[in-house]
Amino acid sequence: MQTVAVVMDGPGQAALRTVTLTEPGPEDVVVDIQWTSISAGTERLLWSGRMPPFPGMGYPLVPGYESVGRVIDAGAKSGLRGGEFVFVPGARCFTEVRGLFGGAAARLVVPGVRVSAIHADLGERGALLSLAATAYHALSDARPPELVVGNGVLGRLLSRVTVALGHPAPTIWESQACRRVGTSVIAQEDDDRRDYGTIYDASGDHAILDTLVTRLARGGEIVLAGFYHAPLSFTFPPAFMREARFRIAAEFRPNDLAAVQTLIGSGALSLDGLITHRSPAAEAEAAYTTAFGDPDCLKMIMDWRSLS
Repeated sequence: MQTVAVVMDGPGQAALRTVTLTEPGPEDVVVDIQWTSISAGTERLLWSGRMPPFPGMGYPLVPGYESVGRVIDAGAKSGLRGGEFVFVPGARCFTEVRGLFGGAAARLVVPGVRVSAIHADLGERGALLSLAATAYHALSDARPPELVVGNGVLGRLLSRVTVALGHPAPTIWESQACRRVGTSVIAQEDDDRRDYGTIYDASGDHAILDTLVTRLARGGEIVLAGFYHAPLSFTFPPAFMREARFRIAAEFRPNDLAAVQTLIGSGALSLDGLITHRSPAAEAEAAYTTAFGDPDCLKMIMDWRSLS
């Protein structure tokens, strides 16, 4: 079985290619993908060649971990049924190229335990569930953010999930003027506050810690919610004086995905207004160039329906 996928042969090189899929087993499902989202974090690092050593890293590869589609074949032990609309957080089903993270393809073979049935009315917005679940995972069982750094999709979802969980909306720093949307979104230099109890960084800036430490209250916490291509460091004395704490928020878990679906279903959390650009999957190279080169592009969605 073959499919069409985005294949990166190296930094700055993304093109559609026909690839061979592994044969599905009784625990697998075959999914015809309808939409995938381009990640401004990990996929940008793959595109730029700055991705740090990571399990499975190497070119050529199929990127992507934000995919939604329909199950067209469900193995007897997969736990799913044909016709279900599902979220797929990537796949490793290609015989001649690497799957890192393997979701940007017209068809995927995935173990059923990795796939989540979702509400069909989400449509293309279903591809945003990974970032919504990532935001929820960063917040669960922790103090909510008083300051979020970065007003990209993850930063906005951190703020939205905070409010959906019943907490006050945080202040948001954004360095790009075109993304300063909303009354709580400001430039760093316009904020004089230096007693934040919790700061969540969604900027991906590896050099930002010293700046954030100076804005903490005593005993405050900095949560690293982004992905960083270079080592992080901080100057010890200011952090020592504030008894600063640092926490890393890793990838989401299935229960986080279920929790955000519940919030969406109740109307407490919205995914509206986060997708700004769309492209046919056949124009993948141009889509990646726009996603990483246009500051007005908050989130790029690729449409695979004509290639399934």
